[in-house]
Amino acid sequence: MIYEFVSTLSRRRKISLFAAMDGATIALALLCAWQVMPQHIGPAELHAIGAAAVGAGLAMGLGLGLYRLTLNAYETRGLTRTALSAAAAGLAALGMDRYLGAGLPLQGYVTFALLLMVLATGWRVALRHVTLAIYRRGQKRMRIIVYGAGQTGQQFVAALRTDAAILPVAFVDDNPTVQGQSLMGLRVHAPTKLPDLIERGAVDRVVLTMPSMSAAARARIAHDLRLIGCEAHSLPSFAELVREGDLTRRATPVSLDCLVGRNRLEKELPGVQHVYSGRRILITGAGGSIGSELCRQLLACRPEKLVLVDQSELALYTIEKELREFDPGIEVVPVLGSVLEVDLMRRTMVEQEVEIVLHAAAYKHVPMVEANPLRGLDNNVFGTRNMAEAARDCGVDRFVLVSSDKAVRPTNVMGASKRLSELVVQDLAARPGGTRFSMVRFGNVLGSSGSVIPLFEEQIARGGPVTLTHPDVTRYFMTISEAARLVLLAGSFSRGGDLFVLDMGKPVPIRRLAVQMIEAAGYAVKDDANPQGDIEIRITGLRQGEKMHEELLIAPDMLTTPHHKILRAQEGALSEFEIATALKDLRRAIDTLDEDGARAVIARWVEGQLPAAPQRVLQGELG
Repeated sequence: MIYEFVSTLSRRRKISLFAAMDGATIALALLCAWQVMPQHIGPAELHAIGAAAVGAGLAMGLGLGLYRLTLNAYETRGLTRTALSAAAAGLAALGMDRYLGAGLPLQGYVTFALLLMVLATGWRVALRHVTLAIYRRGQKRMRIIVYGAGQTGQQFVAALRTDAAILPVAFVDDNPTVQGQSLMGLRVHAPTKLPDLIERGAVDRVVLTMPSMSAAARARIAHDLRLIGCEAHSLPSFAELVREGDLTRRATPVSLDCLVGRNRLEKELPGVQHVYSGRRILITGAGGSIGSELCRQLLACRPEKLVLVDQSELALYTIEKELREFDPGIEVVPVLGSVLEVDLMRRTMVEQEVEIVLHAAAYKHVPMVEANPLRGLDNNVFGTRNMAEAARDCGVDRFVLVSSDKAVRPTNVMGASKRLSELVVQDLAARPGGTRFSMVRFGNVLGSSGSVIPLFEEQIARGGPVTLTHPDVTRYFMTISEAARLVLLAGSFSRGGDLFVLDMGKPVPIRRLAVQMIEAAGYAVKDDANPQGDIEIRITGLRQGEKMHEELLIAPDMLTTPHHKILRAQEGALSEFEIATALKDLRRAIDTLDEDGARAVIARWVEGQLPAAPQRVLQGELG
């Protein structure tokens, strides 16, 4: 009731209300001052003096724009304007006194002006706190910790004092001289207290307010926070905010729980340090989204050596540099090359005495592989066979293949290539040998290169439209941290030939995701119901080979694992002869540049309905 009244007051009514309260305050201050004066005057003179004071005070306040200042903006300028209005009221009262010949002493009017200033300022400050309390009542506020108690951090907290949606709960700072102190009403804690603060304070986010900190240091803090299941955001310096460049609004991050359609599982997934500690581990695709996160999480397991394989020089350089800065004590070996280079991969495994292989290298963008099917099949299928056979022949203990939900009844070449990769690994797992092979299959990874989140952010930043292939398309989502942890767990749970999937909750409608991101950026969706909106969601039609709804399983049979959120799928495999025939025919089609022949091979051996011919138009991917 009170909230509705306060929130629906028009600007005109607020100005009238504030002016009436000031008029009453002037009268009250004059009465109080009159009581302490050494001599008194009659009611007629007092009314005349009061009318002059009220008229002059209100006129001065209106002229200075005092009543147009919101309560949140009532700071230095508001105090100055209140003082000038009080002075005007005091002078007007004094002038009327002299005109009437009442003869009241000068100090009485000075007392009146000072008392008026105190009362007028007091009721505004009190009303501001009451109004904020009304707005905040029953509203869930985002609880944040501010990492950095310096000037930027204090300015940030000061800016949030009147915010009804965000509540700073504590400072964290590396400087021991400020730890234990109270700044801006918040206690300053040491970084070692972060896990306890996040757990006890139900903290939603940590904001880094140290713009001078190096990128590596920020990445290290963000990595540590991801491990304890908390989002980290970095606040740029004020110089960065006003520098020359693009001033378009960036989309505000949408809650990850909303995006994945369930609570995140970082805290629920068990640790895997015992499996990887002291081991020599090779990661293919180490510079990619999944590969680089695998490397970061493996650092916490204290391996003896990390061997990074990637064919992108820049990606390999970036992840190697980051890992060396994170932990100089762990040996990092970069290998610039492709998984199709059989001799290089075998020599690397032998020379580095590799014990575990995590195979994340793949061409994964559906439209790109659809336009270049032979390259996609060669890299994804034969690259996997090369790595798996090399791992078996070199005596590697564990081999984990990173797969995709698009491998389930695939309708595109990328999905078919991933299913063939799974069949290759299943075949090798069925043969005699000491290597334990396993596969892990998951849905779309939030924030990975080419995924829907960066695509929508880019489209929103340039003013739209946001393109959607179909209004009813749904996808499973998971965070990069969850995906990497699942891959590591697959290696620890493996008994040989296992296919692991994560209980990913309900699929997320992509249209709902687009609406959330548009509104989080401060815009309104433009549609038939709101033609005056800002950004349109444009339906472009399903692309060649694209599904309306992705699946995680081919067969419904599932087995449990040591963790209730991770399941072991039971799916059919091809015989050794069938795999050999499929790979022979596929190799011939790739070598002769026969796209139709390659499609015929995967149509024969992979369960699903593949398109007859590719569409040569590349669009942003939905996963």
